Amino acid sequence: MKIGVLAVQGNFREHGAMLRRLGADVVEVRKPEQVDDLDGLVVPGGESTTFMRLMRLYGLDEAVQRFGGPVFGTCAGMIVLDRRHLGLMDLEVDRNAYGRQVASFEADLILQGEVDPLRGVFIRAPRLRDRGADVEVLAEHDGEPVLLREGRFLVAAFHPELTEDTRVHELFLDGVREAMSVRA
Repeated sequence: MKIGVLAVQGNFREHGAMLRRLGADVVEVRKPEQVDDLDGLVVPGGESTTFMRLMRLYGLDEAVQRFGGPVFGTCAGMIVLDRRHLGLMDLEVDRNAYGRQVASFEADLILQGEVDPLRGVFIRAPRLRDRGADVEVLAEHDGEPVLLREGRFLVAAFHPELTEDTRVHELFLDGVREAMSVRA
């Protein structure tokens, strides 16, 4: 399983380490042509304005829009995939909606279908403003959706790559395996 992690800015190293722990072959993606032979793609957290500027500069915005495999976006990655940016998911997100850096926090989340809490690390986290009917909520914090899925897209308002808990990345890799079996 070959998973690309956009490596223009943000937490790409942490995602790569988590995915390698789970047995994936990880490619740090910095050029559009690197997206072509991937089985899945991660758009990590970082600073969304900078992220979009660098993606446009290197042509990665169009490469991500063309990519047909599963995509996982965390924090800034969630913003990048929304209606107002790459338009790949039917959701609208407000950046830094929980406050500035000093307002960052951790919270236990209940992942759909799980009993044990999942630790969510929220750093200048985005907040969901609106979502389409086909966007499924997989976890909430204080009644607000923070982990969502729409078809081949999975997004988190928090940073699962900053904990030891692999469940969110496993969920993404399950989607990649499923997509690979359909193509086979």
